[in-house]
Amino acid sequence: MKIYTYCRFVGFTLALLLLTAQGVMAEVSLPALFSNHAVLQKTAQVPIWGKAAPGENVSVTLGDAHGSAAADASGKWVVKLDLSASGPGPFKLEVSGSNKLSVEDVLVGEVWVCSGQSNMEFNLQAATGAEQEIAASANPQLRHFKVKTTASEKPEEAVAGQWVVAAPATSAQFTAVGYFFGKRIQKELSTPVGLINSSWGGTCVEAWTRAEAMDADADLKAGKDKARKDYADSLQYATLYREWMKKYDREDRRQGAADLFAGTEVNTADWKTVTMPELFGKVGLPDSGAVWIRRQINVSPETAGHNIDLFLADIRDFNEVYWNGRKIGESDTSATERRYSVRFNYVTAGEATLAIRIFHPAGGAGIAPGPIRFKASTGQVLAGEWKAKAEYELPALSAEALKEFPVRATSKWGAQNVAGYLYNGMIAPLIPYAMRGVVWYQCEANWDRGYQYRTAFPLMIRDWRAQWALGDFPFYFCQEANIGPHPSKPGDDLHAELREAQTRTLELPKTGQAILIDIGEEGNIHPGNKQDVGDRLARIALAQTYGKTVEFSGPVYDSMSVNDNKATLHFQHAAGLNARPLPSTYQPVSKESRTVPLVRNSSGGELEGFSICGEDHKWQWATAKVEGETVMVWSDQVAKPVAVRYAWSNNPVCNLYNGAGLPAVPFRTDDFSMTSRNKRY
Repeated sequence: MKIYTYCRFVGFTLALLLLTAQGVMAEVSLPALFSNHAVLQKTAQVPIWGKAAPGENVSVTLGDAHGSAAADASGKWVVKLDLSASGPGPFKLEVSGSNKLSVEDVLVGEVWVCSGQSNMEFNLQAATGAEQEIAASANPQLRHFKVKTTASEKPEEAVAGQWVVAAPATSAQFTAVGYFFGKRIQKELSTPVGLINSSWGGTCVEAWTRAEAMDADADLKAGKDKARKDYADSLQYATLYREWMKKYDREDRRQGAADLFAGTEVNTADWKTVTMPELFGKVGLPDSGAVWIRRQINVSPETAGHNIDLFLADIRDFNEVYWNGRKIGESDTSATERRYSVRFNYVTAGEATLAIRIFHPAGGAGIAPGPIRFKASTGQVLAGEWKAKAEYELPALSAEALKEFPVRATSKWGAQNVAGYLYNGMIAPLIPYAMRGVVWYQCEANWDRGYQYRTAFPLMIRDWRAQWALGDFPFYFCQEANIGPHPSKPGDDLHAELREAQTRTLELPKTGQAILIDIGEEGNIHPGNKQDVGDRLARIALAQTYGKTVEFSGPVYDSMSVNDNKATLHFQHAAGLNARPLPSTYQPVSKESRTVPLVRNSSGGELEGFSICGEDHKWQWATAKVEGETVMVWSDQVAKPVAVRYAWSNNPVCNLYNGAGLPAVPFRTDDFSMTSRNKRY
């Protein structure tokens, strides 16, 4: 009897738990996009979606707008509200089913998705003039949602994040480009603006493109298939590697706290001086076990308070990275190129200690020398003298262990650069959120594949539009900014080919391009001037999306005529064509006070950046001058010109503008073979 009673009690308890679990699962829920302070698009079809019990009826109300729908067999429901006549609010979004949800302080206005890589991810706190801008940033009509960085093999259903209202306490973490774009749009239109920031530094366009869409192009499909296979193999390798470590007792066993090696007050008198990057075995260090290396980094007052990215080349194998004793990241065998970010609040002026712990259970530890970047985003080269100390050394491998050591399956891509992974993790879950359009800043990771970018970038735009099913929504993008040393002679350049591919994307309807050829920095891929970037994007949106009378483009090459040894170039958007005066010196990095002389290439001409060639295709710097709304170009070394180029290098010295103060679009009049033609993802 006792057993029977006990069994009845257990059965009743299990049934109650099951019913409770089903009740929890049946509760109506909303994704994070629909949370307090959200901004909804002012349009006729605004999807609100979530989950509930299969078949459950869900009603949604926002102001005077109301709708209802039943959850499908999988528990998903979508209600579409007509907000085309709605005021700005604020409103309460109310959702009712078996339970009730209330989302507070919801506005109705203009929603823009801000996407791309690091220059879009770049926070307002790191921008030029950030302190003053942040202090004056209080604006309840401007809001920001940062999508958590997520790389996924399969499409995700939801993103993590929250809506934040612009204010001195919050706006520092807004995307700087998006902030300045949204600020002007909000001011000009007097309407709420919501920015959905879905960006990740150091990422290529292929990662943001739906994998199935890439199947339409044979080259992109081949690259996608290989990238996905290589990455999957690298993950499998990591698993096999750990199993091998356990079997042969080669697992990591720390011999002391990190502070003993990474702290700022560590006495390094007994540490060995070595030159990095190099494999440890070649500099007299154990090539299996755990070894620490460290060095001092000078942080200028201008860099203090800003993020610093560390590009740490090919570290072999498991590694942890510390900045002034604080761990800022770690990675294992599944990656090769290591990139870590030091957050702005950890960056102070003076000497900083960078320390790296490298553990290798099998041999070959160290930082492999080679072409992979080993530097900081400030421009500081990390190659050179380091201090090193072995934490412990492992004994030699047995013949059996050596024989069973797994063969490395390499992938040149981390998860965030595998084809489709960012689309799946950070774009698919946003669809079908109602929005006006997209502003995009991504290109640097594709810098050497300009020819393929001609296909890949437009393909991504077309597919995003198809998946969102909003028609040809506005898609406005940033052209790559100038970067690197100024050229000493004219010729081919991979960066110029990428910019040309971006310009060709304007063949798609409702696209626009912000030219940044004048705001980049020689020694910094993340220029601090984000105000002009946002302003130039906003100009395009105001003119092309909102019908405002505002010049949105610099001079655009239209045609060329040749008379004797002179070429005459005709332009669109050429009102007030002028040669902007150039300074005698410039700052290679805006955060540093150092200046260097600006070397001019044109002898006596008012314009810089033009080159010219004859039938021999030998490029010469050209003399050029403005004549009304045309530019006359020539060189005494070219008797019969056949082609002209402008701003055709990684970091051209160039100064052609129109009366609106906007720079001319880099261009070439020729169609000579491209250096990047055979470079593939």
